Amino acid sequence: MKSFKETTGQVHSVETFGTVDGPGIRYILFLAGCPLRCIYCHNSDTWDYTIGETRTVSEVFEDLLRYKAYYDRAGGGITLSGGEPTLQPYFLAELFQRCQIEGIHTCLDTSGFCDLEKAQLFLPHTNLVLLDLKHMDGPRHQEITGVLPDKTFAFAHYLAEKKIPTWIRYVLVPGYTDATEDIEKLCLFVKKLNNVERITFLPFHQLGSAKRKTLNIADPLQDLQSPSKESIEIARNIARKHNLVT
Repeated sequence: MKSFKETTGQVHSVETFGTVDGPGIRYILFLAGCPLRCIYCHNSDTWDYTIGETRTVSEVFEDLLRYKAYYDRAGGGITLSGGEPTLQPYFLAELFQRCQIEGIHTCLDTSGFCDLEKAQLFLPHTNLVLLDLKHMDGPRHQEITGVLPDKTFAFAHYLAEKKIPTWIRYVLVPGYTDATEDIEKLCLFVKKLNNVERITFLPFHQLGSAKRKTLNIADPLQDLQSPSKESIEIARNIARKHNLVT
């Protein structure tokens, strides 16, 4: 493995007070680049790998250490998000390894679109995975994201095999991902895994529309409303029926 100082990553942005991407209060590092083109993505500004700042593992780690005592008290740590952070596996692996040596909780927010040989680099140093499942049907998944779900499904099974704690996140997009049969398929898939601690249904929102307009990216869902409270509760009830944590 390369030395910490040599390995660099393309960083899009940093949030030092993250409260929704893992336990406690967290240092969220958004990496640039993503192979997916989700039609409801609210971080489309992270798709381009060339956008952002090139930083070494040491530079990021030194910045993180400034807040370590604070995150320790708040039960938090570091979360790598994006974009798709697994596109930068060596940077991810070395940063997480260094964090774990210092007792900093590590969390990976990912679509799971990753080759397993690359995953073997960083998962041994990952305390928690936030796995975003997009859709359980192959053609529908490709329509929504631009890619087939095979890699994501293999990644999910690998996480279970290695018993890595995982939180499942699923965006409810009216007319695209919220059908009862879709939620049923999702829950049946998750039930077969032995490492999932919770499943969360996230409502679609329009917060990414302004970014798409600025970047001149097509916005097929620009007129779509967020799901109703009733439809969110239906999804949760299906998960409860399958004895899944929501």
